[in-house]
Amino acid sequence: MSQNQFDKKSQGWSALFSEPMSDLVKRYTSSVFFDKRLWQADITGSLAHAEMLATQGIISRQDLADIERGLAQITADIEAGAFEWKLDLEDVHLNIEARLTQLVGDAGKRLHTGRSRNDQVATDVRLWLRGEIDLINTLLIDLQTSLLEVAEKHVEVILPGFTHLQVAQPISFGHHMLAYVEMFSRDAERMAEVRQRVNRLPLGAAALAGTSYPLDRERVAKTLGMVDATGQPQVCQNSLDAVSDRDFAIEFAAAASLCMVHISRLSEELIIWMSQNFGFIKIADRFTTGSSIMPQKKNPDVPELARGKTGRVVGHLMGLITLMKGQPLAYNKDNQEDKEPLFDTVDTLKDTLRIFSEMVGGQFNPATGQKEGGISVNAEAMERAALKGYATATDLADYLVKKGLPFRDAHETVAHAVKAAVTHQVDLSELPLAVLQEFNPTIEKDVFDVLSLRGSLNTRNVLGGTAPRQVRLQIARHRQRLA
Repeated sequence: MSQNQFDKKSQGWSALFSEPMSDLVKRYTSSVFFDKRLWQADITGSLAHAEMLATQGIISRQDLADIERGLAQITADIEAGAFEWKLDLEDVHLNIEARLTQLVGDAGKRLHTGRSRNDQVATDVRLWLRGEIDLINTLLIDLQTSLLEVAEKHVEVILPGFTHLQVAQPISFGHHMLAYVEMFSRDAERMAEVRQRVNRLPLGAAALAGTSYPLDRERVAKTLGMVDATGQPQVCQNSLDAVSDRDFAIEFAAAASLCMVHISRLSEELIIWMSQNFGFIKIADRFTTGSSIMPQKKNPDVPELARGKTGRVVGHLMGLITLMKGQPLAYNKDNQEDKEPLFDTVDTLKDTLRIFSEMVGGQFNPATGQKEGGISVNAEAMERAALKGYATATDLADYLVKKGLPFRDAHETVAHAVKAAVTHQVDLSELPLAVLQEFNPTIEKDVFDVLSLRGSLNTRNVLGGTAPRQVRLQIARHRQRLA
């Protein structure tokens, strides 16, 4: 056999070509050193395909047994780190197929009957991504649980709520943490929705037009668990779309980007709160770093890096959208470029969720038998900050409305009261009753219950509000949802 013939044969191509691929092109077009992570999905898909081929009488039962034996050996070799991945074989699919043929002979060659690498890779990526989404949803539950633990411990802690980063109204710190629980719960919902569209079978679409073999695609879908909530098989219905669609990858990247945006928003707050100008929290030393020249520094590197990695994940989303925008039907080699951004998005999101869950909720210390939190809250600093910005001004306006004053008039009246408090450098609650009555004679001494931070907090006892009673109800709701 000539060198040319060997190259063509090992690469799974026809005898059409008259010269071997150049080494430069081999390196440029090869994907094996990043797509080899799909090996398990590739073998899983191949086993389901082979079982169906045998059931349909397309290959023999002996071929099926040989294929199963060979793929079991390949699985063991890969898990043991003994499998040789070859650049000449271009990708994970041809590497596994070539080794299978070495092990079991012609049965290995028959495995590819009725399929193409086009539908094979689309199936592999979907199978792999489905498993990663399941893991991500577990990590989202862990992070929500960590946030709930912090919220439950700090329901009564008063934090200045901000708009425009200006003190607005007093809120419960627990209530603030629950806002992120809501965000991450929506992320989990989105991931579950994306999973439904990921979990559809392209296999059997072959290169682009389907196949003349009597395949039972629905059987393969059931074998691979590509079914809906009622157990009905989910199969891509158009062969052209099946091999060329990467909507599922873009959808996942979009959901991952939004999740990272939520993490980035939390990161920004942790960074601000940890600064000396705020001093609201401390982050455990194991999640911070120091300065090479300033020995007093503790830097919030984990939140900062997560904030930066958000840009990277969003960039992958833009890359995937751009990758697909100019492609005609059906499959094109461009689609090889979907994997590295998708893989990196998955890795980045998983790592970030895992570390944030531990940083927020802490970790179990076997030496002490206790869970050590990653974030310590300075309740006194938070409450002092809430007193600085006339956070109960809206409460005074609401008080006047309840006395019969139209809200716009009450708003104007309180603005004058705040101006007086600023002039005298005191809080609204520190203005004498007589001074307050100069702005409106209906004000009585019960106004001071309204003007206190705690009083303000307790009055917002409405569904979704910051009153401690409502916060505890929300914590109970989330715990039931996550149980």
